[in-house]
Amino acid sequence: MPDTLRAKAFAMLARREYSRATLAKKLSPLAESAEELQGLLDELVARQQLSDERYAEMRIRARGRRYGNQRLAHELRQDGVADELIASRLAQGEDETRRCLEVWQKKFAALPDNLADRVKQQRFLHYRGFAPSAIRQVLQGLMDEGEDE
Repeated sequence: MPDTLRAKAFAMLARREYSRATLAKKLSPLAESAEELQGLLDELVARQQLSDERYAEMRIRARGRRYGNQRLAHELRQDGVADELIASRLAQGEDETRRCLEVWQKKFAALPDNLADRVKQQRFLHYRGFAPSAIRQVLQGLMDEGEDE
């Protein structure tokens, strides 16, 4: 069974990155014991074939253009990535206000004329996980003013 478990782990990691916790969850039905599974995961980490850092980078790169830091952090936490690692990777990423502006332009492209439209746009950006400060800047049009200087 260890060869089957190892082969399944390699096949999964060949397709995409996984966090340690997610891979453990997916492989646990195949493992004969928890010790066997943890041993395999430790071996994969030692051989640098499994890395929460790489997983966090990949996830932020793949979903960062559509979602804000709050949502990305929540998703990574659910996948078992450490808070310190999440914070450091998000800090290295692209400016959240800039991404918020890009998402907003793609969906709306015009500042709201009335309160109902403003609430609708705020709700959309909030659902996408952007920080209230980034949403406020975008909806006040401050990003456009900063580019004119």
